[in-house]
Amino acid sequence: MTTATGGQVELVIGGMTCASCAARVEKRLNKLDGVTATVNYASEKTRVTVPEGLSTQDLITTVERVGYTATLPEPPRAEPEARPEDGALRMLRQRLVVSAVLTVPALWT
Repeated sequence: MTTATGGQVELVIGGMTCASCAARVEKRLNKLDGVTATVNYASEKTRVTVPEGLSTQDLITTVERVGYTATLPEPPRAEPEARPEDGALRMLRQRLVVSAVLTVPALWT
């Protein structure tokens, strides 16, 4: 169980179908002592300012009691490192396409 220490927590909310759903989740979270929550229906995320001592699991349970799902966002995936041959391969493909485009009209004449 993660305890938020007076900071901000972002949650991904699932199951919302309209702006009223977002308002319902936001209202329920804001009823918790010391919590300030804003729900973005379009991104399906909520940003919650949490007082010390309140756990992330408490927030998730509160959202689930309203009838929606809540999870912590997944950590960002690391981008694969660019390899030197990637640039050379891309350039070779580009030259191949250009030469094919320039050669095709000559075949029709």
